[in-house]
Amino acid sequence: MSAGQVSEGPGCITWWGFSPACDLLTAGPVRYEGHVNVLLVGSGDPRHILKTIAGLQDKQSLHVWVIENSMEVVARQLLLLYLALVPKEIMGINEKTEVFLEVFGNSEIRSQTEETLRQAASQLSLFVTETLEAAMHACLDTALLKFKERDELARIFKLWIQSSLSEPAPVLMAKAWDYRVRQHLGTRYDSKKGCFDWDLTMKLHEKGCGVINKHQYVRWRAQGLAFEMREGIYQITNPTLLSSRIFSRRGDKVAVRGYWGDIVSSPYISFGIETDDKSLLKTQNGQHIKTAQDISFANLQALFQSLSSRRSCLVTSQSDTEAEDASTHPDQKPVRINDLMDVNGVSVTFLPLDSLQKLWEKKKYSQYFNIIYFSTSCVHQLHPMMRQIAAPDALLVVELAKYILDLNKEQEAGFAKRVACMALEAGFEPCCEGSSNDAHAVFIQQKD
Repeated sequence: MSAGQVSEGPGCITWWGFSPACDLLTAGPVRYEGHVNVLLVGSGDPRHILKTIAGLQDKQSLHVWVIENSMEVVARQLLLLYLALVPKEIMGINEKTEVFLEVFGNSEIRSQTEETLRQAASQLSLFVTETLEAAMHACLDTALLKFKERDELARIFKLWIQSSLSEPAPVLMAKAWDYRVRQHLGTRYDSKKGCFDWDLTMKLHEKGCGVINKHQYVRWRAQGLAFEMREGIYQITNPTLLSSRIFSRRGDKVAVRGYWGDIVSSPYISFGIETDDKSLLKTQNGQHIKTAQDISFANLQALFQSLSSRRSCLVTSQSDTEAEDASTHPDQKPVRINDLMDVNGVSVTFLPLDSLQKLWEKKKYSQYFNIIYFSTSCVHQLHPMMRQIAAPDALLVVELAKYILDLNKEQEAGFAKRVACMALEAGFEPCCEGSSNDAHAVFIQQKD
């Protein structure tokens, strides 16, 4: 029912994924022991990384290799992982969850969150530009990125730092967001609330997302505010959701800075529609008691708690309450990269944007990855040569188009069939066991 251009709903840059967080180690029938190598292609955010870490057993270790299709997304992934790894002695888990969700899904943020973001960007800028020896962290590694890519990351972090410091022509997020809504709805803009309601009740709710509250969804569709957890003023542009898009104007190519991400599916999909705590899914008189915001908050709290429990060493024996008090200290110093938690047995390495086609040319990656993940936006890169880098009994997990709301049922089914054909050409057959669902398709490597 939504009018406008089909491609404009999801946007041209993936700030968050179009599927719930997944523990990739339990996605199929294979039970992994020891060390596991996971390749993520275009996941867009660290939801799968956090969920998979939370499910790790004591004797398991995990190395995640990340390939994205834009350095803006890499920068945001680094920022969100940085926030996740801040020790609770410095930032309590409640505050960390609030800040994470604001940065993750809000077009505008509070001043306190902006200060945290600016400090984090400053530290990450040093992290990607210092000498390799000084910049290494046990869990985060950008050393394999090209020099020009690390320079680009530093430029992006600098933009974040300067976004509120009287830039010559700051991008007003409210205008940028409204431009996208107008562009997407076209002639139906004047009845936009009806469009929003239709997409929620006839699409998201029909797909099992009843926990997405109408008031919250409509507010996000209209203003880009998904998470408002405290009484505060949300009026500062979230610079991590801005990027440049190239347009052709009178034969010339012009870069326009604005908001070019999803304006239909919502950031609630990543952490807010599924939960292991079934009490959060209770209904009363046919209505969900808890909302997708509540579930996102609870899920992230649990994930952050898992990170803390797996850290290599505890700095102090502070209680959570004391840690929460410490996190709000007015003279809090920036959290340096070396202050971040070292999560035992876990590392995340970022690879160059164009590296996927080169991995199978390197001996190091021959039969290397136990699990390979492709997002909807990057599935076109699923090449038959992927079998060269897949370990024996490797799993292939592909994000389907279930939550791309601008597609109809026939297009969604056609996408799933195309994915199955591409997987077969790459040497993978459908896997019917495990937790395969209609948000992801899971395949296992064919036997010779």
